Amino acid sequence: MNITSTKCFLLTALLALNLTVFAQKISLTELEVEHLNNPLSLETTAPRMSWKINAAAKDTKQVSYEIRVGTDKNEVVKGKNIFWKSAKNTDQSVLITYDGPELGSKKRYCWQVRIKDNHGNTSAWSAVQHWQMGLKPADWTAKWITVSGKDTSARSPLFRKEFSLKKSLKSAMAYVTAKGLYEANINGQRVSDTYFAPGWTSYKYHLQYQVYDVTAALKSGVNAIGVTLGNGWYKGRIGFNNQKNFYGDTRGLLLQIEVEYTDGSKETINTDESWKYAYGPIVASDIYDGETYDARLEKAGWANTGYKEDASWTGVGTMEKGAEQLVAMSGPPVRKKEEFKALKVFKTPAGETVVDFGQNLVGWVMLKAKGVAGTKITLSHAEVLTKEGNFYTVNLRSAKAQDVYILKENAEQVFEPHFTFQGFRYVKVEGYPGELKPEDLTAVALYSDMETTGKFSTSNALLNQLQHNIQWGQKGNFVDVPTDCPQRDERLGWTGDAQAFANTAAYNMNVAGFFTKWLKDVKADQQPNGLIPHVIPNVLGPNDGASAGWADVSTIIPWDMYVAYGDRRILETQYESMKKWVGYISSVAKNNLWNSGGHFGDWLFYRPDDDNDGRAAVTDKYLIAQTFYAHSTQLLINAAKVLGKQDEADQYTKLLADIKAAFVKEYLTPSGRLVSGTQTAYVLALNFDMLPEALRISSAERLVANIQNYGNHLTTGFLGTPYLCHVLTRYGHNDVAYKLLMQESYPSWLYPVKMGATTIWERWDGIKPNGSFQTPDMNSYNHYAYGAIGDWMYRNMAGINGDESAPGYKKITISPKPGGSITSAAGELNTPYGLLKSSWKIESGIFKLDVLVPANTTATVILPAAELKDGKETSNKSEIGSGAYHFECRIAQVAGK
Repeated sequence: MNITSTKCFLLTALLALNLTVFAQKISLTELEVEHLNNPLSLETTAPRMSWKINAAAKDTKQVSYEIRVGTDKNEVVKGKNIFWKSAKNTDQSVLITYDGPELGSKKRYCWQVRIKDNHGNTSAWSAVQHWQMGLKPADWTAKWITVSGKDTSARSPLFRKEFSLKKSLKSAMAYVTAKGLYEANINGQRVSDTYFAPGWTSYKYHLQYQVYDVTAALKSGVNAIGVTLGNGWYKGRIGFNNQKNFYGDTRGLLLQIEVEYTDGSKETINTDESWKYAYGPIVASDIYDGETYDARLEKAGWANTGYKEDASWTGVGTMEKGAEQLVAMSGPPVRKKEEFKALKVFKTPAGETVVDFGQNLVGWVMLKAKGVAGTKITLSHAEVLTKEGNFYTVNLRSAKAQDVYILKENAEQVFEPHFTFQGFRYVKVEGYPGELKPEDLTAVALYSDMETTGKFSTSNALLNQLQHNIQWGQKGNFVDVPTDCPQRDERLGWTGDAQAFANTAAYNMNVAGFFTKWLKDVKADQQPNGLIPHVIPNVLGPNDGASAGWADVSTIIPWDMYVAYGDRRILETQYESMKKWVGYISSVAKNNLWNSGGHFGDWLFYRPDDDNDGRAAVTDKYLIAQTFYAHSTQLLINAAKVLGKQDEADQYTKLLADIKAAFVKEYLTPSGRLVSGTQTAYVLALNFDMLPEALRISSAERLVANIQNYGNHLTTGFLGTPYLCHVLTRYGHNDVAYKLLMQESYPSWLYPVKMGATTIWERWDGIKPNGSFQTPDMNSYNHYAYGAIGDWMYRNMAGINGDESAPGYKKITISPKPGGSITSAAGELNTPYGLLKSSWKIESGIFKLDVLVPANTTATVILPAAELKDGKETSNKSEIGSGAYHFECRIAQVAGK
């Protein structure tokens, strides 16, 4: 529907507040340090503390805070022996920087905060939280250990050691990392519920270590440590062309446990020559190909005390320390998150036994089985079935994606992999002894443990499924790094996908730590000349990079994360990388035109089957490159201003003017036509303000005409799609944006939904209307880039917007824009300041909006209707503080629905 303006009125639900209610207490919650809850391995010498304020009174703002830090929790609570304290009159409650005495490595610091608000209330002291500093290089006393001889076996080695604790234990911390992947146990129990540690980084530059509090796992007397190693990204198959041993050919373990006794004395247990190793039941393990586990080779109790080592246990080898730095974790670990019961077990037309879990997910299957020793059970994984109903794995390319379990004698066993993951909805089971029942299988989703921060729903079931698909695309591809896809022989950190989706990602989940960690690798893998590789970590060639819209990840995501979380330090950390990237483009540009090099262009744009009239949506790759040259330069200007580098901001402002002038000269006719008349060309030119202002309205009309010429369908690919609806709404064509969003036929966002998708597809027509598949060598059914529409849905349908001038949602704009046949929409976001909600519905021509604004923030509410005065539309704005509010406005529907 089109919405026109009639007389508009505003209702705010004002509560009658008496003095008793007004003076009710405020409280503090969700305390964090560096975006983390009680982190155990900080490297920064200036940690930053954040908290959220719970307050029932409206328009609550913090006017001052008081922080105290100590080394003993009980002393901090009493206000005694305070190491550092700070009291300031400020409303800042996010990322408050510690600036006290030097912090000691490995030392734990406890902290509390209390605040005063503008109503005269003082909060109680918060619960005591803590952070612990990481290790300095000199703190590592352990040795790298590995197998003796060359590490050529496909089997996973087991490393073990027994040791005694002779005194009463006060605390114990384990510091662990590996070349490869590891699983660590103490006294037969896992030390953590995390997986795929130490995570994937640019290993030749830095390798993460993890810290675990193992006090409760240890006991007086004899204890045992057991650690299993897998190939992982370090040594296993990665990238293309069957590439192995990319980072190294030898798996290794580095571990030290630092024990403190109640009498104050200390002891350290290290990896060294005293350890033993043997091979266990993991016969082979590879991320692409899966895992083979032979239960007959299990060494029962090997990670516990009292185990009797046989002749298979031999002395370990040692390794020299590499050139890489050992760094603390800065992002969330991978954990098991959701479980799915099998919906059904069935026979395909081809006679194969297949299990349907109902959701395309990333992780693995837990299998219960019992049978004769040597029985081999094979689980194969697939995302889709053929139109005939048969199991389909051709799109996995060379990835086997199989887990193989070999049974031991007649004991019920539960199997699951250790060092691999698969992308799947369906599992083919071969060799299962007896009748396979649904209760014998459970699918487990694993992904980086990011807090779910956003929710979005509407009156339309298809849009709700689209939002579901976007979220699951993010879950499945945020497995330590933002991968393009999780199932075939790729699973790489493609930069173009990540930058396109970053804003949507930050609505759905807290990705501050996730991207902070990954951006360190963007910076590390950047070439000396400024070139940014196609994938991060870079497992391709050193010169495989510099593609427009891909390499611009180095400027786009740092700025997006700054705006989303108010994290100035991410700009400080990445600023030189941002400069180097813009400098690289300038170095290859000619007369301010970036018209050279290889580019992916508007990847996977709509390609009509029959192009007799020449309408194919091919956008000039150098036109695209020029728009991203401008965009990266603008973001660099923004960052320079935030960081107080005005001279550099002025320098790049002049460069930006030259870039835009070169664009107009090269790609724009005097009448306002672009040399590429595609949707993507007009979207990028308009979104990045490449056009003279006098030509922007007419260019937006050309964009609309193009969309209408394709029957109200989009034709954009990876680079045009994220901005398409934003541009339409910005230039007054919100109705067209809704038509595109609600379009159900190919190509559209809802076409895959109608075809049964539970995640976002790589291609608009991954499954064609006739049920056949797109080209199998590049046809993923879990590929989140087109899910970037989620950003528009949150911003425009729910109306939830931040403000670059006060990032991290310190200032908020709530401006829902209803349209189409949607009669209600609701969105919420747990911002750095607290929960923000915006929900509306239309009843009998009345637009009813409910909002919740978190404490210590302000919001501008803009209703969708406005009065017409002297023929001009004036916005209906309200400036509000924190609290719950209700607004109503009469709107009218006119022809054009």
